[in-house]
Amino acid sequence: METRQKITRAEGALLGLTGLFLCVLLGLFLHDRAAMRAPASAGTDRTAPIEEVRPDPSPLDLNAAGAEALTALPGIGETLARRIVDYREEHGPFGAVEDLTKVPGIGQGKLAALEGLVTVEETE
Repeated sequence: METRQKITRAEGALLGLTGLFLCVLLGLFLHDRAAMRAPASAGTDRTAPIEEVRPDPSPLDLNAAGAEALTALPGIGETLARRIVDYREEHGPFGAVEDLTKVPGIGQGKLAALEGLVTVEETE
């Protein structure tokens, strides 16, 4: 009888711990679920003006831009920007945006990535 009573107490303790564990899991689940429903920007109504996000939306003139301005373009690093400036100084101003492919390191893919971001203004 004593052995049966010990087993019953052990079972009861195990059952109690299991119940406690399940309650903790349920609490964590409900906490995560409530966090997912909360808006990401709770309480903040800050918006950045367009000027801060994109300071100059106009295309960059290839005939007037320096190496530093050219590095702001996607895919154009310092070396490639220097090549563009060197090519322009050696061969004169670009006649069209497509002439950019004559610069070593610029192919059709890079030219396509720059579409709308660069322009060629007529030089006087």
